[in-house]
Amino acid sequence: MKDPRDIILAPVVSEKSYALIEQGVYTFKVHPSASKPEIHDAVESIWGVEVVKVNTLNRIGKVSRSRRNNRKGKKPDTKRAIVTLAAGNEIPLFEN
Repeated sequence: MKDPRDIILAPVVSEKSYALIEQGVYTFKVHPSASKPEIHDAVESIWGVEVVKVNTLNRIGKVSRSRRNNRKGKKPDTKRAIVTLAAGNEIPLFEN
C-alpha cells in the first residue's frame, strides 16, 4: 500500500479553492497515478475526517515558447482532487 503522504502532494491555493473551503470542499494536488479510493483513504488517514465524495481532474501543462531562440517547452501535467467532507468535518490546512 502507498504512503498517504505520497498520494496527497499539496493543497491548491486559489480564490476558487478558498471559496469552496467554506462549503467543506477541499482541493489537493495528487500523484498522477492515484485513484479515487486511494485519495479517499489517504485524506481520511492523514486528517481523521469523513470523506463523502472525491472528484478528480487531469490538467494538461501549458506549452511555452522562449523569446530569444524560439525553443518550445512544456509545464508539467498535474492531477487535482476535489474532496467533499461530511457535515461538521474540517481540515486545518492554513492555520499557524
